Amino acid sequence: MADMEGLAERRRRAGKMFDRAFTQADVARELEVSRESASRWHEVWLERGTDGLSEIGKRGRTSRLSEKQLAKVERALLKGATGNGFPNDLWTTPRVAAVIERVTGEQYHPGHVWRMLKQMGWSLQRPARRAKERDDEAIEAWMKTRWPKVKKTPHAGVRGSSSKTSRG
Repeated sequence: MADMEGLAERRRRAGKMFDRAFTQADVARELEVSRESASRWHEVWLERGTDGLSEIGKRGRTSRLSEKQLAKVERALLKGATGNGFPNDLWTTPRVAAVIERVTGEQYHPGHVWRMLKQMGWSLQRPARRAKERDDEAIEAWMKTRWPKVKKTPHAGVRGSSSKTSRG
């Protein structure tokens, strides 16, 4: 989650720049923000001054979960995926969404779960080991014998894959 005080400080800097007759483009460039942000800030500055820029709150939807609920979710996640009834210990966003719903009663789309995980300080991880079922010899044999043929074979129905070319 972004540092809200740091963002407020950047907006105050923008207000001071507007006070000194800097243009919106100058503010955007100097503070490394979009022109849209500089324009929005300028409108607020015109209406409420530099202090008004400090009061702009967090944009976007607020979380449906309280801090207490987030703590419950995290405690459940720390038990691991198998500790939550899944067949292996690999966390996926659909699994996390299921845990969130079980613990809090709130449904979250798996595509949005990663934001909540990031907010809780969790990061994306990849499994460190290879699958037990992996057969390196079979893969190597396939790569030597079958892959060269597959690579050369045009895909049926794909433009340019016909063995006959018509020039006319």
